[in-house]
Amino acid sequence: MDTLSPELEKARLERDEILKRYRALLRALGPLPREKKKLIREAFDVALEAHRGTYRKSGEPYIFHPLAVAHIAAHELGLGPSSVACALMHDVVEDSDVTLDDIELRFGPKIARIINGLTKISAVHFESGSSVQAENFRKMLLTISDDLRVILVKLCDRLHNMRTLESVPRSTQLKIASETLFLYAPLAHRLGLNAIKTELEDLSIKYTESERFDEIVQKLAANKAQRSRYIREFIEPLDEKLRAAGLKVHEIKGRPKSIFSILQKMKKQGIPFEQVYDLFAIRIIIDSEQQKEKEDCWRAFSIITDIYKTQGDRLRDWLTTPKANGYEALHTTVLGPKAKWVEVQIRSKRMEDIAERGLAAHWRYKATSSHQHTPQDATFDNWLNRVKDMLENRDLSALEFLDDFKFNLLSEEIYVFTPKGDIRNLPVNSTALDFGFEIHSDIGAKCIGAKVNSKLVPISHPLKNGDVVEIITSQKQRVNEGWLEFVITGKAKSKIRNWLKEEKRKSAEEGKDILARKFRNVKVQFNEQMANRVMRYFERSSLLDLYYDIAIGKIAKDHIQVSRILAPREEQPTAGEEIAVSGSKPSRDYVPRKNEEIIVGDDHELNYTLSKCCNPIPGDPIFGFVTIGEGVKIHRVNCPNAVSLMSNYGYRIIKAEWKSKFNFDKAFLAGLRITGIDDVGIVSRTTDIISKELKVNMKSISFGSNAGTFEGTILLYTHDTTHLNDLISKLEKIGKHITVTRIEVE
Repeated sequence: MDTLSPELEKARLERDEILKRYRALLRALGPLPREKKKLIREAFDVALEAHRGTYRKSGEPYIFHPLAVAHIAAHELGLGPSSVACALMHDVVEDSDVTLDDIELRFGPKIARIINGLTKISAVHFESGSSVQAENFRKMLLTISDDLRVILVKLCDRLHNMRTLESVPRSTQLKIASETLFLYAPLAHRLGLNAIKTELEDLSIKYTESERFDEIVQKLAANKAQRSRYIREFIEPLDEKLRAAGLKVHEIKGRPKSIFSILQKMKKQGIPFEQVYDLFAIRIIIDSEQQKEKEDCWRAFSIITDIYKTQGDRLRDWLTTPKANGYEALHTTVLGPKAKWVEVQIRSKRMEDIAERGLAAHWRYKATSSHQHTPQDATFDNWLNRVKDMLENRDLSALEFLDDFKFNLLSEEIYVFTPKGDIRNLPVNSTALDFGFEIHSDIGAKCIGAKVNSKLVPISHPLKNGDVVEIITSQKQRVNEGWLEFVITGKAKSKIRNWLKEEKRKSAEEGKDILARKFRNVKVQFNEQMANRVMRYFERSSLLDLYYDIAIGKIAKDHIQVSRILAPREEQPTAGEEIAVSGSKPSRDYVPRKNEEIIVGDDHELNYTLSKCCNPIPGDPIFGFVTIGEGVKIHRVNCPNAVSLMSNYGYRIIKAEWKSKFNFDKAFLAGLRITGIDDVGIVSRTTDIISKELKVNMKSISFGSNAGTFEGTILLYTHDTTHLNDLISKLEKIGKHITVTRIEVE
């Protein structure tokens, strides 16, 4: 029997593997009518041909990626054939000669629109100051009014990219992981896709904070057996009582908290892993008919509180008022065996499915339910309307849009009531004026105050969950620019800017008349060409700005000297030159300097400065950020600003690493927080170790005690992370229950 050549054998193995993955996709979709099978086959054929001969960084055939994305869409989100077809073809327009017209001709306009939303814009279209990531995200959202499946498929795409991120260079890992943490994980949360959101967060910190990620993984694995025993001990009496009460218990399980949420708690509270008490949650899933779900969940809650003592202020009722992403459940915290506080989540099977699969599951239940309109419909519709309001504001740059979108539409929400009892959901920290614009644009524009819970408050008053708000209006009120300083919703900002623009346009007409009269006075015809010369002379970016500044007196009438403006260029100083002569020319105090400790860029060294927002020290994982006018700034990978910088300005991120040998005479500023049981002489022992034993210079030190415990903050100068970790280790041995953590230095 003849053996195949290595090339032919490789091709055969790839072909077999592709066929195996395609069949797995069909199984995930389940039984399909003939026309839907044909749709999937045609989409697969298009993708296979478009990606033929191309490979991923991992060395796998590229077609493995769209097949994996399609499998996630079908198996993990439960999306249907049209979504899966789009997942198969999501990269074909970008990566091949296939056009959107080709897609529309073969598959119809709906699928073509989804593919268009998923196709990245080429960076060549933008100036260097633009963010390609932000432009692509805005382009994707523009299709949201047609079809939310664009975002669902995009999240499947991002999840597979994160699962295979180990095969790309470190700099690319940081950019993609940061963008995921900044934007796509919050978006998954906002759409109720808890399983995807959790995995995206955990995978992101696997690359952005790899050491802390590995530490938590190891510690979770080390106490897994002990945790499992405790969960069994906790669940046994619960299961028995719930079933005895006639409740159909689908499942009771203990699930560890995500690595990301554990790390966030450690950071927020300044505590080590060992002091995070709620490492897992107990989830009780009741098998109920939809009309009895709430009643059964409350019955389960009552039984739980009969067995275990509750923490009174920790009840969270998302049954009565679901979260804005459709999440429904009861959460409570109880005192379990061995005096440990345990979070318990109670929900039905339907609620569990929606919690994990979000929008996709909600639509599936809606299709099989007799209910015409559910609370989830209202919350999703409201969210979509707010997205559309934001997309209509075309004055925003892509980065401004992205910031507004993240702040307004991916943040947590509050529920506020009208005097008639109607609910409006708004972002946290929304003001009375935001609420006015949420009710109606005209009400917002005429708002002069509000009554919150019957108490008179100003329009800038921040609202809280459950507030009852009555807006007070006046026909004499006028929109003003100061409102933009305290409104936060995209709708309010957009409407205010539109009103201001209209007012500016009206004022500009007056300014235009003033300028025209100036020309008539010297018997020179006034036209657009002349207006443009005046605009250039006064260094304005548009005629609208020119006319408006004349109208409000920012350009004084007596400064408009037509003969001087129209003088030959060599005789004509510009307005800018006149300002410079008066001594107000801007100066630059930044002087780049060459350092010795860091290699910046691929093959050469660049001038840099250490960023003051995170104060990196040798040994910290770092990256370089190319600023405008201030050279390269060096940041720690886990800098508070890193995620935002990498996700918004990925093209300005460059590689940076510490030299293996650097100047040990140089010291770097670092901060420590030290807590523990108060004891006589604790401060002097601390300063002795720092100053005398380790010869470390301190910038500042402050200590305070409270009811037998103490907390101190120390700013000191250290050589590198090894030196700092040695110091932390020694400080943790000076007294009882001492904890030392590194903190950001502001």
